[in-house]
Amino acid sequence: MAERPVWKGQLRLSLVSIPVEMYSATNTSARISFRQIHKPSGKRVQYQKVVPGVGPVKNDDVWKGYEVEDDEYVLIDPDEIDAIRLETKKTLELVHFVDVCEIPPLYFDRPYFLAPTDELAEDAFRVVRDALAETRKAGLGQLAMRGREYLVAVRPCGSGLLAETLHYEEEIRKTDAFFSSISRKAAEKDLLEVAKQLIDRKSGPFDASAFEDRYAEAIRTLIDEKVKGRKPKRVRAEEEARPRGGNVVDLMSALKESLEKSGTQPSSPKKRPAQKKPAAKAAPASRRKKSA
Repeated sequence: MAERPVWKGQLRLSLVSIPVEMYSATNTSARISFRQIHKPSGKRVQYQKVVPGVGPVKNDDVWKGYEVEDDEYVLIDPDEIDAIRLETKKTLELVHFVDVCEIPPLYFDRPYFLAPTDELAEDAFRVVRDALAETRKAGLGQLAMRGREYLVAVRPCGSGLLAETLHYEEEIRKTDAFFSSISRKAAEKDLLEVAKQLIDRKSGPFDASAFEDRYAEAIRTLIDEKVKGRKPKRVRAEEEARPRGGNVVDLMSALKESLEKSGTQPSSPKKRPAQKKPAAKAAPASRRKKSA
């Protein structure tokens, strides 16, 4: 089944408009997910929209409400929301450009792939892609989808473009409440030098494939054992001996010991062998007994 775009519209640069499609860049289906099951019956738990004193209600009778005071709401007709016409529903216009590294990582939200809709749009698409690549810039714009308007940064990604939704400034919490008690005093120079050496020895190219979700692996192993009717083994996370003590002498000795263990070559995370994935579906034990 072909991937469905989450948004279709025009990517605009000044007077140039390019038909594009936007796809989610992350694969959420790769994550472990569970269903809530009623243990006595083994059936899946279902949810209904219920109003106290009224009972279950129809979806057509559900409106959006904005709470102005406790339990007091301004009701918004779904048709009134649909009537809001924003140009960004169909157009992502790049109105400002910044250096890619200039956007703080804190602002990034979700990544999407942008691709031309057809071969006719590809020439103009490649021009925008290569112009962004050669100038090392990200284009900023806004688009409306899923009931809200997003701030978006667009930059090159392989042979296509990556569109990343950004948080608005008002959505970012100020750091004062969390960092105000931390001293601005500089670290001790000798400690800092050893720490920098340790970082340097452990530095290398970014390789996401070197890291695996060990918790998900343990869950898959647990599911696999249960599907096979075996008693699951207890899986414990690896624990490292950590130095104790808070004085400078302990910190220096810990840093030096870490430096000695790191060797002289840049290190990279050790990739673990992949765990076998559990069977796609398994019939409940009660059914297996009946079929036998």
